[in-house]
Amino acid sequence: MNGKELIKKAYEAILNHDFELAMEWFDQAIALEPDNASYHYRLSITYARSNKLSKAIEHAEQAIRLDPEEEHYHYHLQHLKAKEIVQKAELYIDDSEDKAWIAIALLKQAVALDSLSSEAYLILGIAYSHVKEYSLAIQAIRELLKLDPQHEMGIELLEQYRQQLKQYMKS
Repeated sequence: MNGKELIKKAYEAILNHDFELAMEWFDQAIALEPDNASYHYRLSITYARSNKLSKAIEHAEQAIRLDPEEEHYHYHLQHLKAKEIVQKAELYIDDSEDKAWIAIALLKQAVALDSLSSEAYLILGIAYSHVKEYSLAIQAIRELLKLDPQHEMGIELLEQYRQQLKQYMKS
C-alpha cells in the first residue's frame, strides 16, 4: 500500500470511531513518507482527539519543520500549546491564592495563544474567583459566553460571580 491508501484507511478508522487504529494507519503512512508534512499534521489531529497531547504537539512541530509556510499547521500547534498550558494551569487551581495567581498567569498565556479557547476562559474565570477578583472573573466568563452563549456552567458562574462581587463590595 502507498501513503495515500494508508491515509484513506486511517480516515475509514476515524469514521468508525477507532482512533487507535487510525493512528496506526497514519504511522504506517509516515513510515513510508516521513517527509510528508500533511501526514504528520493529520496524525497530530488524531492524537489531539485522543487526548495524547504530547504526541500531538510532537507531530504538529514536525509538520511545521517540513512545511513552515503552511499556516494551518502553525494555528494547530498554537491551539495544542494553549491546551497544554490550560492543563498545566488546572493543576494550580486549589485553595491557595499563590497557586491561583500562577494559574492566572498561565491561562493568560493560553488565551494569547488561542483566543478561541472556551476552556481557557472558563478556568481563568474560576481562577480569578479564587483570588476574589470577581470583576476579572466576570470579564473572563463573558469572553467564554461570547464564544459559547449556551455554555451552562458559564451562565451559572456569571450569575454567581456577580452575586459575589455585590457581596464583596458591601463588605
